[in-house]
Amino acid sequence: MKLINNKLAYKLMTAGMLVAGLSACGSLDLNPLSDGSSETWNKNAQEIEMSLNGLYKEAFWQKDSDEWTDDFIYRDAVTPITGATINGETDFVKNWWKDTYKAIARANTVIESVNRAASVLTQEQINRYSAEARFARACFYSRLLAKYGNIVYTEKMLNIEEALSLKQISSAEVLKSIYADFDSAALYLKPTYAANELKRASKGAALAMKARIAIQMGDMTTARDAAQAVITLNQYKLHATFPDLFLSKTKNSQETIFGLPRSIALKVVQGDCQNFVPRNAGGWAAKDPSWDLFCSFLCKDGLPIDESPLFNPRKPFDNRDPRCNATIVPFGTAHLGFVYEPHPDSTTTLQTSTGKRVTNNDTRAIAQYASFNGLVFKKGIDGDWLLNSWQVEPDKILIRYADVLLMYAEAKIELNEIDQTVLDAINQVRARAYGVAYTNVAAYPAVTTTDQAKLRSIVRVERRMEFALEGIRYADIIRWKIAGKVLNQPNYGLLDPADLRAKVVAPGLWFFPQTPQIDENGTADFGPMFTAGLIKQIAIRKFDETRQYLWAIPSTEVLASGLDQNDNY
Repeated sequence: MKLINNKLAYKLMTAGMLVAGLSACGSLDLNPLSDGSSETWNKNAQEIEMSLNGLYKEAFWQKDSDEWTDDFIYRDAVTPITGATINGETDFVKNWWKDTYKAIARANTVIESVNRAASVLTQEQINRYSAEARFARACFYSRLLAKYGNIVYTEKMLNIEEALSLKQISSAEVLKSIYADFDSAALYLKPTYAANELKRASKGAALAMKARIAIQMGDMTTARDAAQAVITLNQYKLHATFPDLFLSKTKNSQETIFGLPRSIALKVVQGDCQNFVPRNAGGWAAKDPSWDLFCSFLCKDGLPIDESPLFNPRKPFDNRDPRCNATIVPFGTAHLGFVYEPHPDSTTTLQTSTGKRVTNNDTRAIAQYASFNGLVFKKGIDGDWLLNSWQVEPDKILIRYADVLLMYAEAKIELNEIDQTVLDAINQVRARAYGVAYTNVAAYPAVTTTDQAKLRSIVRVERRMEFALEGIRYADIIRWKIAGKVLNQPNYGLLDPADLRAKVVAPGLWFFPQTPQIDENGTADFGPMFTAGLIKQIAIRKFDETRQYLWAIPSTEVLASGLDQNDNY
């Protein structure tokens, strides 16, 4: 069959679709004649199981990048989103569209194949196989809907002519179909899996993902009900310790509702590790937490840094919510074999394994490309990152129980249905960070207010503290329609070493020269410090509110398939 490059018709058509699971490597476009096709494959339970396994291929489960948000700094670089250059030719815009429709075509193939093979399957197999494929299809369409808006939707395997005739339909129609798939999946998927079973999509996963797309689309009633259904299942609980949840050694946590396993042995690993590791430990310290993120963490009294008497800008890690020091490496603490200290006068540091002082490459006074703002990530990063040639295997968590609790709270707040369950949901997440029971309100800054505006602010800040570096922030700032505000501010960092010593260190103003003001969304205002010449503007972020709340439809689809482009692209 002739290859139709990058066209939606090719991704959705029946003939030529390689059954997932038969090709673990190579291009997704290839269909060797020696392998099964949709016409000859999926004729029995074993083959359908193999096809279902292919739907869990990591390439199909993209996560948003934190680089697209105000939580991140990558030296002086910006992305097509944070630089407002995103368009129909942007690589990830084209690739997400292409790969997601490929995944949808495979899910559609499985669903129709189950019907064809019904005579050799048990009713339990028919129900589970269909439910699993419908779950995957709903997740894939959710991603397209949230990113691109009005999209092409089909539940059938198509030939080329049929695929070319498809047109976009309204977001409301797509959302209705997504809900139907999630509901069908939840009806037949298992509520849980035994310890010796391969973890697959579950009833809770279907309900949780339904809550996620519902809240993203502003359907708070459905989000509330779906999140409540997950809670009622009583199958999930928060991991005992927040920092340990994200380590490679933690597998199949009861907090993970849906995720994908990774394995160094099977060459399914997390990439781009060296950018997150400090330079003393052999990394590049190039991709780091922004000052915006750092300043969003509350103090231990539950107040933002500009309101709390506990905050000291000279010692900014003291008296903060525990997730601050679990997410960002505190100065003067051991991390990956060295004491981390970006101070310009700390030209040597302690190597903990030898007890000797060595050249400190984590200060810009020594290494020009050390962290531009003095911060490095800690969350999920441990000694395993230094082994196996920068390959690590933490579970790829796609949705976890803390997210369900906070979605439930957010939906109830927006519906103005504020009751004790809202406070309990937020407090469970917050108390876990402090290592105490949420009912022990004297041991952590429990949320007690019932004011809607205050609770809206609280849940937004709570999500930012809880989900940093997990690919969650981008969807949040898009949903809350604050991307225009938070991404139209510069990324700030440290002055160059000579100026830093003269203007900040000498007057005794290290680390933060001033305490920035924090708004209701947890966003800091660094303008006064910049105006005073005490910090440096590293990168100019931009976000075009006239178009960027949706991505562009890929140009190839607009030209080849006649799809309507989104506004202002």
